[in-house]
Amino acid sequence: MTETPQPPSTPLSGIADPAPLGLAAFALTTFLLSAKNAGWTDGTDAWLGYAFVYGGLIQLLAGMWEFRNRNVFGATAFASYGGFWIGLALYVRWVAPTAAATAAATKANPEDLIQNDLGWILLAFAIFNAYMLLWSTQVNAAVFGVFLTLELTEIILFIGNLSHSSGMVKFGGWVGVLTALVAWYASAAGVVNGMGGRYALPVGSPFGARPAAATTSPVTE
Repeated sequence: MTETPQPPSTPLSGIADPAPLGLAAFALTTFLLSAKNAGWTDGTDAWLGYAFVYGGLIQLLAGMWEFRNRNVFGATAFASYGGFWIGLALYVRWVAPTAAATAAATKANPEDLIQNDLGWILLAFAIFNAYMLLWSTQVNAAVFGVFLTLELTEIILFIGNLSHSSGMVKFGGWVGVLTALVAWYASAAGVVNGMGGRYALPVGSPFGARPAAATTSPVTE
């Protein structure tokens, strides 16, 4: 008597979903910088350290864990924006302070040089974010909301910086705060929905998704 060979079982992922962590890291750092851009804070650069560690390193790690989960969208998004925060922090900490010397040599305004740099950085990420926004329609409505508000933030800020408009940058700060709130919601939904408990938060379906077919006949009274 011989045993019928069984098909190999699909291995389970060895890690939990890193998306809620990546979204939380993105949300908090975005909130801190946006509050400064909006003119709400009276301090210095509270966001800078968090750009290195929470928004930068932790989000980059979330991206690497998404590679482990074979989630190409999540890996690309989190790793890219982790790199964005680390790169921005490096620029503000070490490159921007050299603007005074460059301005002296070129007879330019140091603040104008910094705003020009920031404008081009934000324009580059707005281009990247544009196609991520398009593909986010295939994830869920909550993630689409994050990328939509982020795209608006980046567009407003790069226009504000390149045109040296403090009012536009301030407005971008307000939209950035909204972006952070939407990202926090998506993170919170990922946490509670991943716990498998009695509570859940809606995130919406991918755009264009068809409703699941009923597996049983409808029951009438």
